[in-house]
Amino acid sequence: MPDTALLVIDVQESFRHRPYWDEADLPRFLDRTQALIDGAVARNVPVLQVFHVEEQGPFSLASGHVRTLEPLRLTPNAVFHKRRHSALVGSGLEVWLNQHGIRRLIVSGIRTEQCCETTTRHASDLGYAVDYVAEATLTFAMTDAAGRRWSANEIRARTELVLAGRFARIATVDEALDGPASRLAA
Repeated sequence: MPDTALLVIDVQESFRHRPYWDEADLPRFLDRTQALIDGAVARNVPVLQVFHVEEQGPFSLASGHVRTLEPLRLTPNAVFHKRRHSALVGSGLEVWLNQHGIRRLIVSGIRTEQCCETTTRHASDLGYAVDYVAEATLTFAMTDAAGRRWSANEIRARTELVLAGRFARIATVDEALDGPASRLAA
């Protein structure tokens, strides 16, 4: 898969310092993400790590929390810092992808419905084929403006619904590692 890269988006210790942090889904996420990373390495697929950074707080470089979420193990081929939801805005990632002939992305990371979904939509609009590996994304329950509490599983299902067939192929770890998604029609 010479034209493929794995994105590991915002899988960083910073999240442990947010009030909504919840470890309920963490074991599954870590298992699936590690399997995806290990599978990519075994197939010589570049692993690209993206960190979200801010000026202050747990996402600031000075905090010491902008580092890989433990106990995940990875040695990325390249590291990018972003300040927006899409990993493709202002990080240098798109330049790296173009320089290396990458046309297919495998997306994983934290948070399912924010940076992972936004990066997926952006990548699709730029013409990349995208495999969105929902089982290797993590999110947390949220309460909407009407007071309804959405579970992490409901948010994950909603994200899969709106991305599938429009912006990405929703893939398992094994499906993403086995081969490319077909190009999606508009």
